[in-house]
Amino acid sequence: MSMKLIVGLGNPGDKYEKTRHNLGFLVIDQFLKDSNSVKETRWQDESRFKAWVSHMDWQPKRGSMEKLILVKPKTYMNNSGMAVGIVASFYKIKPEDIWVIHDELDLPIGAIKIRFGGASAGHKGVTSVMEKLGTDKFWRFRLGIGVNHNHSEIAGQKMHNVDDFVLGTFARGELGKARELIKRAAKAIATGLSERIESAQNQFNTK
Repeated sequence: MSMKLIVGLGNPGDKYEKTRHNLGFLVIDQFLKDSNSVKETRWQDESRFKAWVSHMDWQPKRGSMEKLILVKPKTYMNNSGMAVGIVASFYKIKPEDIWVIHDELDLPIGAIKIRFGGASAGHKGVTSVMEKLGTDKFWRFRLGIGVNHNHSEIAGQKMHNVDDFVLGTFARGELGKARELIKRAAKAIATGLSERIESAQNQFNTK
């Protein structure tokens, strides 16, 4: 049975739970909730993997059943790659079968870009995954949290202010878009699994 590793990036702990930087956690939680087998599926705290882990079987529209390993690293964002590397090594999962879901400051709020490989665009969690896997050749679901163009001054601010921004919660005016983004991103994962990831790109990538 083929296997895929789907990773939501975020920070553990209540104080980070609903922050912009935890979008990966929020989306993978939504995907799990939306799946038909949710009754049999829950997060397990796996200390050997330094992560919360959930196992699922997924039947694509064509082809044979796949095993999914869903992961939320507990290593904090900057060391996300540690958990990803341990799980990938244990289950012998190739980088091209790893999907990483994460927030993206360079995209406007609500945007989705699914892509294979490429630079981390300064995202420390993605950088950590690249370092631990020794390659950039894995799939990313990049989910926009960036501010509107008329607020683009954040881009020129000092890095600690950017950190404050990503570690902040969604502003009241962003909540609707954030909720919609979480639902759409969860559907994009399901579409990529049921059909092909290229189908998810065609349907969900923001033009």
